[in-house]
Amino acid sequence: MCCQLYILYISILTQTRHVHNSFTPIMKSALYWTLLSSFLSAGLAHGAVPISSVKQVTNIPTVPNKFIIEVDDLSDIPTKRSFTRSLDAVYESLRGRAIKFDVTKEFDSSGLFVGAALTLNSAQDVAAIASTPGVKSIRPVVRFDQPKPVKSHVVTGPNDAQVPPDGESTHILTGVDKLHAQGLIGTGIKIGIIDTGIDYTHPVLGGGIGPGHKVIGGFDFVGDAYNGTNTPMPDNDPLDQCNGHGTHVAGIIGANPGNEFNISGVAFGASISSYRVFGCSGSVTDDILVDALLRGVKEGQDILTLSLGGADGWTEGTATVVASRIAASGKIVTIAAGNDGSSGSWFTSGPGNGINVISAASLDNTVIPLQNLTVQGVQHDPITYFDTFPLPVLGDFPIFATSNDTTVVDDACNPLPASTPDLSKFVVVVRRGTCSFVQKLTNIAAKGGNLTLIYDNGNGFSDISVGNFQAVLIQPADGEFLVQQFVKGAPITVSFPQVGGAFNFPDPAGGLISSFTSYGPTNDMFFKPAVAAPGGNIISTFPVPLGSFAVLSGTSMATPFIAGSSALLLAAKGKTAAVAKSARDLFETTAQPIGSSKTDGDPLQTLTQQGAGLINVFSAIHTTTIVSPGELILNDTANFKPIHTFTVKNTGNTLKKFKLSHVPAGTALTVQPGTIFASDGPVPLSSTAASVTIIPNTLILLPGQSQTVLATFKPPTGLDPSTFPVFSGFIQIAGPTAADTAHVSYLGLQGSLKNKQVIDDTDEFFGVPTPALLDAAGDVQSGPVNYTFVGDDVPTLVWRLAFGTPAFRADLVSSNINFKPTITSRSFGNFGPFFSFPSPHNGGSFAQVKIVGPLAEFDFVSRNNDDTTPGGEGSNSFVLETPTFANGTTIPNGSYRVLIRALRVTGDPKNEADYESWLSPVLGIQASPSKSP
Repeated sequence: MCCQLYILYISILTQTRHVHNSFTPIMKSALYWTLLSSFLSAGLAHGAVPISSVKQVTNIPTVPNKFIIEVDDLSDIPTKRSFTRSLDAVYESLRGRAIKFDVTKEFDSSGLFVGAALTLNSAQDVAAIASTPGVKSIRPVVRFDQPKPVKSHVVTGPNDAQVPPDGESTHILTGVDKLHAQGLIGTGIKIGIIDTGIDYTHPVLGGGIGPGHKVIGGFDFVGDAYNGTNTPMPDNDPLDQCNGHGTHVAGIIGANPGNEFNISGVAFGASISSYRVFGCSGSVTDDILVDALLRGVKEGQDILTLSLGGADGWTEGTATVVASRIAASGKIVTIAAGNDGSSGSWFTSGPGNGINVISAASLDNTVIPLQNLTVQGVQHDPITYFDTFPLPVLGDFPIFATSNDTTVVDDACNPLPASTPDLSKFVVVVRRGTCSFVQKLTNIAAKGGNLTLIYDNGNGFSDISVGNFQAVLIQPADGEFLVQQFVKGAPITVSFPQVGGAFNFPDPAGGLISSFTSYGPTNDMFFKPAVAAPGGNIISTFPVPLGSFAVLSGTSMATPFIAGSSALLLAAKGKTAAVAKSARDLFETTAQPIGSSKTDGDPLQTLTQQGAGLINVFSAIHTTTIVSPGELILNDTANFKPIHTFTVKNTGNTLKKFKLSHVPAGTALTVQPGTIFASDGPVPLSSTAASVTIIPNTLILLPGQSQTVLATFKPPTGLDPSTFPVFSGFIQIAGPTAADTAHVSYLGLQGSLKNKQVIDDTDEFFGVPTPALLDAAGDVQSGPVNYTFVGDDVPTLVWRLAFGTPAFRADLVSSNINFKPTITSRSFGNFGPFFSFPSPHNGGSFAQVKIVGPLAEFDFVSRNNDDTTPGGEGSNSFVLETPTFANGTTIPNGSYRVLIRALRVTGDPKNEADYESWLSPVLGIQASPSKSP
């Protein structure tokens, strides 16, 4: 029963979502059965993996038996009687209908979200609650994984040496340094950080908590031991000294200047509240996120920031909707865009998909704080090695090269020769290539080596994973020099200064969008991410017991930078709802467009990854050119909106003349040619762009004057629409000076989303076509199979999605059904007419197709990616553990097929032609009475 219960729920919608419509709360009207999956994310495999590798478990990250309901206002509930709360009226109605439930959380924020998290006992109760007067929606509770930085370097202990000056490069990139020089530091602004908690004992974060401190308060919703699957143990102390992510976030916002790193938070004068939603490890459920969001509002936070999320693709998740409503109410909400850039387009992250929130992309820092080693015995400059902190070794060491050949491709990949001396007194020099770093270092350690320099072979100077070994990467020329000196027998030694070896190394990718930033847009064509901030190679605070400081990379680091920037904006312009609501437009219209590379002639980076560009906080606060809106969404070809308007206002004291022009960005070829799969990141770009007619193209505005501009767009031509090209760019409003210049961002799709295939019916991922039924042995079922439900003798349904879908359902139908699916399965001939189902249902018939009963039902599902690792997002599976329908009723013994249907994006749920469908081979249910619930 457990599995069926948490799969089943009813989603309430006012209308079918089209490519781009106004945000509408999920309301109760026509019902249709759906399945939530903010996390069933997915794309093309690089080489098939055996389908036997699929674990025969249901891998849907919903919490068994737990649901979130949203309820109407009390005045809208017909049976309200004398109740003072709508929740109490609904509870009474549920009890009157003999529905058993336990309330685990209540959400009572009128105007934002009124509802409760419930634990239920049967799937029938889910259906009954959905039809209860006063219930607007019911959704399963889902999990968000703990944020994982793309890169990290943590101090190993309190004795690590003083680290190098950072030079405040991130502040220089964004104009924050100028605002600090003007005395603007965010004083009087309250920021709520929803994360892993904060080590507020850190001296750079004020050393304490409460009035008079930087961290003024907060709440721990979960406790250290919480992992997302056990019972939270909340308390009033949000201290975190076991994880560190939230402490790093807090330092980006609020680190006090004058520390050993010479860094400062963007808004170090602001007050911080910590809302801890993660334990030391594991995940968090979205009922806790909603609780934290609403508590932050109740406690008067001006800004809420969340460096968390998961691949989602839609704007409809519970926490996503609540975050969006909070932003629309006059608070600033900043949320990470996600670190799934390698998975390609249409893979945005929730709750950052919230329509009104600021979704943060990451820009690589221009410098990386690294260390230098010193060369003695021969003349040579200090050699930079890729580590933020000095290797903790003292003395001068001779070198030993494992190969005299500086072009060797497999250096130390095999055991070193017997003639190798004891390497414990040497610094070993080895070339990168062929085998893993750990394998090389294991072979070196077998000869006593415990300190190694690995020189790069052209793959890139970056942080490397060396396990528990003491080894660092150096650049190719430096490694080749050391090997040459070794071959010559020169009296060379090297040492590792513990103080004074710091160096700000120019990052070759610095100033570009971090490759790990997730690509948009959302499946419903919303503009995500919104704007970029520094997030790659960021130094910040870390829990004192874990080393006090760390260098991390991720959109998790860009997000608090934007939160701190928002605090500077509110401090400068006033913390009113009007200013807060204008923040995203201000940041977007004054941002700096970013290139796709540093090569002249290459296009600007697609706005689906950079958003409106790199935030320029100084310009956002001081500009007198106010442009609204900041985003223009053109939609896809089938729903194309070619004509848009925006307003330009001169709030300065002098007359200004503006010239308007079109600045295209690279057109993202989001699907691999000739396939149904998303292009992996970095997504290929085309210079073929849209054309824009701007009327007028010149503006003369007196002080205080504004004017409306008309822009008419034509999609690019000559591109293959099957690659679903997403075109984007800017309309630049160039004023008399750079400070007067602004832009409007736009985004559109050449091609119709309704034409994008959703269900992966290829053999690219597993070597056999999907969807598929697996038998008890994990083999693909190709003919009729009977299942007894004794032990492991149960069927497993496996599928992949090449694109997101608003509605996915799996039903059991008769084995002799007269039906022709859109996707051909093995063991089928031709069947009769297509089905139709013009209205919502509770099982039973869909016109010409009789549905025996529902198995699994999903709402707003993301696509899959290529991740084949355990727990990855490469495929979805559902195990029919007991012969029970999702509505809780028993499946009678007999012969059946599984019917899968997925609604194409922008499709009409009442139109059979807008669905893709698949029929399984025959499965027989032969369960003994004891196996039935």
